[in-house]
This record gives sequence, structure tokens and C-alpha cells, in this order.
Amino acid sequence: MKEQLEAIQQEALEKINTVDNLKELQEIRVAYLGKKGSLTSVLRGMGQLSKEERPIVGEMANRIREAITASLDEKKEALEKEALEKQLEAEAIDITLPGRPTNVGGPHLLTKIVEEIEDLFIGMGYEVREGPEVETDYFNFEALNLPKDHPARDMQDSFYITNELLLRTHTSPVQARTMRKYGGNQPVKMICPGKVYRRDTDDATHSHQFTQIEGLYVDKHVRMSDLKGTLDRFAKKMFGEERKIRLRPSFFPFTEPSVEMDISCKVCHGDGCSVCKQTGWIEILGAGMVHPNVLEMAGYDSNEYTGFAFGMGPERIAMLKYGINDIRHFYTNDRRFLKQYHQA
Repeated sequence: MKEQLEAIQQEALEKINTVDNLKELQEIRVAYLGKKGSLTSVLRGMGQLSKEERPIVGEMANRIREAITASLDEKKEALEKEALEKQLEAEAIDITLPGRPTNVGGPHLLTKIVEEIEDLFIGMGYEVREGPEVETDYFNFEALNLPKDHPARDMQDSFYITNELLLRTHTSPVQARTMRKYGGNQPVKMICPGKVYRRDTDDATHSHQFTQIEGLYVDKHVRMSDLKGTLDRFAKKMFGEERKIRLRPSFFPFTEPSVEMDISCKVCHGDGCSVCKQTGWIEILGAGMVHPNVLEMAGYDSNEYTGFAFGMGPERIAMLKYGINDIRHFYTNDRRFLKQYHQA
């Protein structure tokens, strides 16, 4: 039995010295020291030895087990160290290489325009209001002096969900809801930005979905001159202090009188060019004094309260401000287009 143990030790140590990977090293450990290993199998025959031989053989077996275990551990440490060195060499970082730039996104151009307009009007004492995009026919039309079958409804081809529900065609319903909430006995000074929807054929200047910002100021003694001063301040802030404005008569069912506002062309400075169609002016928004019927339906006494309202499209403002010639650029998510305005 002593010869068997010595042979097992010599064989195991030789294999350990020649192994070159951790998987084979583990297989050697199991083959010699496992429950069914060579050393264990030999020791099971100790019952056939005399009482005098058992301690001697047992001591020898323990010594051989310790020698094999120590050799296995030493080899494992060497192989792990070698593997780590190879990994570090393969994953070495060349600190002289230039860094890889990280592409950072930014706010969408329309978002920036909306926020710029919000900041301007908040600075003038307006609050920002929001409302539902799925609106009732009453608030979208009737509360704004557009009763059923009114011909002006044809100006706003609508997406109806039911006979009484539709996708809002403008953000004016937020104005009607806010006035009603205030109960007709306190001033209202607000803007309401948001998406609106109209049945339209998408082209360079039209879209079935677009953004709108409408403003409303209702109080005692509000005059047309207040509206003009507000719009003049807006135009100069958005397009430059040299911009001039003019108001032209127009028609909107919810305002009386109604006006269209033009700004002087920034390209030709009013002399006439292809951008302004040789007129020197560019249409920018619609506005007017709130119709007495709208005030009355919201609970305000039109003999005591007056007000003005205006509505503008951030897409059109962005197109004029940055010389963009196609509204579809805002929605097609072309990164080449969007990147131009990260710092705008």
C-alpha cells in the first residue's frame, strides 16, 4: 500500500506541473482527492492492514494528501496570476488616444420657442394654463360664439370622435374653461400652449397636427391699445427691437373687433422682397377684443368687463425667425436638422 501511495503522489505531482489551465487542474483535484479519487480508493483498503501498519499508512496518506493539495493550490495561484496578466495586457488602455465624444441631445426647437414665449408673457404677469386635447363641442365651439351649424366652423375641419367629442381645433377652449372657473368676477391673464388638430393635407406650410399658443386678458377697462402694446412687445422680443407691427381688420367669431397682426420683414426691412411677397410685411398672428357673447357665456358682465385675446403658431414663428421653409422638418425627426438648433 505504501508503494501505491508513493506512486499516486508522484503521478499527481507530475500532472500538476504540466497542466496549463484551471479546468484541467480542477479535474486533477477531483481525480486524486475526490470521493472517488485514486487516493481515496487506496485508503478504503486500510481495513485489511494490521493494527501496527494502520497508523503508519494513515500518517503517510495524510502527508501525501497535504503535498498534493499544496501543489494544486500553488499551481492554481500561478495559473490565475498568468490569466490576469494576459487579461490586463489584452484590455490595456492607450491613454494617448483621443476620447470618444458623447452625443448629447437638446430641447426640440419648438419646445425652445414655446418656452421663450412663455418666459416673455410670464414676465408680463400672465400665467400658463393647460387643458384637455380631447374636447367637448361646447367648449371648442359654442362657448366661443360658434353655435352649431355656424358657417365659421367650416374654417376648422375637425376630427370628431362622437357628435359631442372631438380633438380640439385650437387652444381657445382653455380660455373658456378658465373664465368659467373664475366665476365671472375676477381678472384673467393667461396663455395656453398646446397641440391642436385639424383635418388638413400635410405640405410645406400645413399640418394636421400643430402647436398653438393663445393668450387672454380680461379685466375692467381693457382696451385695444393694451392689445397693441402687448403684441408690439412680443414682436420686438421674438424678432428684434427694430421690428414694426401693423394691425389689419379681420374676422374671428370669438373677437370683435378682430385683427391680423403683421411684422415688418426682417429680410428687406419693409422694402419688399420674395419672402414678404413684395409687401414689406409678414402675417404672424390673429387677435382681437373678446366678443361680449363669449364673456357673457363665461359668466362675466360685458358691460363691466372687457378683454383681448390672441393666437399664434410656434411653428410659424420658428420658421420666420430661423428661415425654415418646410413645417414638416419639425416632425420628421431628422437629426441633421435638429442639431442645427441645439444652441439656437
